[in-house]
Amino acid sequence: MRVPGAFAVLLGLLLAIGCGNGGGGGFSDRPTNQGDGAGGNVLSYPIANNPTSLDPHKVQDGDTLDIVQQVYEGLVGWSTNNEPVGLLAEKWEISEDGKTYTFTLKKDVKFHNGQVMTADDVVWSLERACSPRLASPTATAYLDDIVGVTDKFAGTAETIAGVKKVDDHTVSLTLKRPTPYFLGKLTYLTCAVMPKDMAPLDKDLTDLSQMIGTGPFKMTKFDPEQRVYMEAFADYHGGRPQLDAIERLVMGDAVTRLNAYKTGKVQLVQLERQDVEGVKADYGDQLHYLPRPAIWYIGLNQLAYEPFKNRDVRRAFAMAIDRDKIVNDLLGGVNQPAMSIVPPGVPGHRDEANYIKYDPAAAKALLASAGYPDGKGLPALQLKFRDERPDIRIASEAIAGQIRQNLGVEVTLQAQEWGAYLEAFNRKQQGFYHMRWAADFLDPQNFLSHMLATWGPENKLGYNSADFDRLCAEGDKTLDMATRIPLYQQAEDVVLQDAVWIPLYFQKDVELQVPNLTGMRDSLFGHLPHTTTTLKAQP
Repeated sequence: MRVPGAFAVLLGLLLAIGCGNGGGGGFSDRPTNQGDGAGGNVLSYPIANNPTSLDPHKVQDGDTLDIVQQVYEGLVGWSTNNEPVGLLAEKWEISEDGKTYTFTLKKDVKFHNGQVMTADDVVWSLERACSPRLASPTATAYLDDIVGVTDKFAGTAETIAGVKKVDDHTVSLTLKRPTPYFLGKLTYLTCAVMPKDMAPLDKDLTDLSQMIGTGPFKMTKFDPEQRVYMEAFADYHGGRPQLDAIERLVMGDAVTRLNAYKTGKVQLVQLERQDVEGVKADYGDQLHYLPRPAIWYIGLNQLAYEPFKNRDVRRAFAMAIDRDKIVNDLLGGVNQPAMSIVPPGVPGHRDEANYIKYDPAAAKALLASAGYPDGKGLPALQLKFRDERPDIRIASEAIAGQIRQNLGVEVTLQAQEWGAYLEAFNRKQQGFYHMRWAADFLDPQNFLSHMLATWGPENKLGYNSADFDRLCAEGDKTLDMATRIPLYQQAEDVVLQDAVWIPLYFQKDVELQVPNLTGMRDSLFGHLPHTTTTLKAQP
């Protein structure tokens, strides 16, 4: 879920709709929020930025994934118990050596165009996702455990050797080696199934006519920078959704989003942390706190900022940042300060690992011993962060101020539109940046090997540690979780002391939901597709 790897095509610059005033104080004239935002049994809720892609094989950010998962499905998805369950697959078997997964497909699953799904569609979709001409930024990150994916993506093979059609309703996937977290990776929408030959092989989906999935909703309207509209799919294999439609309104401004809820235009809104206290008096009974397996951190990219190659410089920066002040004093104490990398809910999480503690005096001395007393000699430094999210700006401003005060280093700030931010991140151009990583599956591999090993697809900052790599490699190939976890915890301690990431906090979402919004299905990964969600009529 996640804010992963490389950037998908932008469909337009994000523009806020509406303006609004006020930021969350109590309202004496409390609206009823009956769920009338788009009329009838239609769930309307905002998205902070224009969707970054309509193509499930290329989408990469959590906001857009929440839209696309309503339209497309893969073989497996998440349950409310945070376990992989069949979506398009009725069942699966794993070979004794742990390397071959044989999926039996559900019969009579229809695409939105009425076509019945077969194994040919599954194989074709995986081949498309890994096509070098499409150049998916996520395919190798989530599918390269399969034999032949690397060759296909490199253009040295026409097909993926490990993907086979057994018969019209059976597909087998053969892995390079046993991979205990493979089913979790397979939930990612890189694995979405499309009808064969209905989408271009060499470019993104950009037109509604190309958006043909098996999901519970069909995308019927897309007005860039304004809204996305999805209608219930009557022939959905899981049964027609309870909602008639979903409307996602593009609202770049947090005040506009909150006011849209207060005036009944939307029925669900995610709050910025500093707004929580202000709404409790009038909306306390509508607040929902939702822990997520996600970490917000500061990245120190030695590929883009030369001094960050010096471990002592990185450690000095880590010592100079007071995460407790940021989380508790500035962001309202909603989130949990991060003193490790692997979040709560993920096996191997520790409330406190071997992290670098806040110590401004030691930070100043260490930076001086590294050759930069009071920051003298350091090149200009800019902290990049995503725009449209006040929490992110508040944290970024605090970090710049703490670095300035405790190290004497002048840090300027640059807010970037989300698409532009991701593009620079994927090109490894963000030198000093505020970022999030949210779990795609509940395994420490997703936060350690995947993010920071030299071979990790999300290592965007040039980290290279033989000790870290060795421990991660051993953990990655070990099937027994009791053996794996200590290996990953040792690796986590290594990278924390190397200060490549400066952990800030573990995420907890806070949402306002109207009282008549029922049937929501949730997992640690967020709201699951709205198959049972409804807006119950108020008496």
